Amino acid sequence: MNYFATEIAIVVIASYHPKILDTMKAPITFGKNSVLIGILLSVVFLCLAGFKYPGGNLKNSNATGYSWTENYISHLLEYKAVNGMDNDARPWGIAGVVLMGITFGFGFARFANKIDIKKYSVVIKFLAYALILITALITLPPLHDLMVTLGSVLTLLLFFYVTVCLLKSSLQLFKFFSVLFLLCYYGAAFMYFTRTGLDYLPAVQKIIHLSQIIFILGLEYYTAKEDFRLMKN
Repeated sequence: MNYFATEIAIVVIASYHPKILDTMKAPITFGKNSVLIGILLSVVFLCLAGFKYPGGNLKNSNATGYSWTENYISHLLEYKAVNGMDNDARPWGIAGVVLMGITFGFGFARFANKIDIKKYSVVIKFLAYALILITALITLPPLHDLMVTLGSVLTLLLFFYVTVCLLKSSLQLFKFFSVLFLLCYYGAAFMYFTRTGLDYLPAVQKIIHLSQIIFILGLEYYTAKEDFRLMKN
């Protein structure tokens, strides 16, 4: 754990190095449909993982297969399934979670390219890159709980900055949905950290991820640099 803390400190410090900041200020360009393709592939991998999952959930350790409303995604990443069997879903689950994290991170970095005000765009890019790192580490069972906590905090910050940018834009519909989604995400985080409504949390987790997918695709395809021309510091 001390090693991990050291690594995080190195990443944070390095992120404030002038050359690193210059890199984050540079435009991030990918293929037109790269975000969509990445999301589709990650969903396919997660579905395959669900199909491969031996069984067991928090309500019934003897249940057969994976339940999208009663199992967490993290169950796909464990070495052993809840029922005690070897978890054949793990490789597919890792591929799906890591790819989705990378895709989300690059998607937000692409969104940051549309923001001319550096105090917003640089922070969004930094949080997006940090989220990619944490998503990769979240697949390691010993680090899972810590990474979920860090990932939740970073995601809340990331969506807060994106929401601020959208509120300053000319995108009226995005203003409403960004605030709504932010409130929903805060609600899900409250459930997780206070251990409230745990019976519903696995289903809420899937709803939040689905909302994230819709949101990031909306930012990718239905926002443009011109929408943020009127933003002021």
